[in-house]
Amino acid sequence: MTHATSGSAKVTLPADDQILIEREFAAPAALVWRAVTEPELVRRWWHAGRGEMTACEIDLRVGGAWRYAMRPEGGDEFAFYGEFLEIVPHERIVQTETFEPFPDDPSTNTMTLVERDGATVMRTLVQHTTAQARDMHIESGMEAGMQDAFDRLEQLAISLS
Repeated sequence: MTHATSGSAKVTLPADDQILIEREFAAPAALVWRAVTEPELVRRWWHAGRGEMTACEIDLRVGGAWRYAMRPEGGDEFAFYGEFLEIVPHERIVQTETFEPFPDDPSTNTMTLVERDGATVMRTLVQHTTAQARDMHIESGMEAGMQDAFDRLEQLAISLS
């Protein structure tokens, strides 16, 4: 089933140490799940069209590790990594996330997928350890790249049907 692009992600701040990201994708949950959990698919959208993804490692099991690295055009490589804490296929992933330059400040991210009428709402609650860490995340400019990455993710998920 193919739909038009569902729009942009909504970012809210439910608590002083949290970020909530919500986005509807015009694709079933099973296809969105594949696009966010299969390394060969993640490599096609995560970079947001802003450079080269240099690493995409996903050991999708509780206790398994993940690591994504990217080299933006004209910039230095940066990476994120973490561990999977909970996995409910096609519905939920809870994982830690650490931005490599700040190894002492991981967040815990809870992503849920809810499908309705062939479209899927993804909600990701990012729980930081401090308000300062949350503010640094927001001020990093992550939102523009995330919007572009999500547009690519949606087109990829649609193409899998």
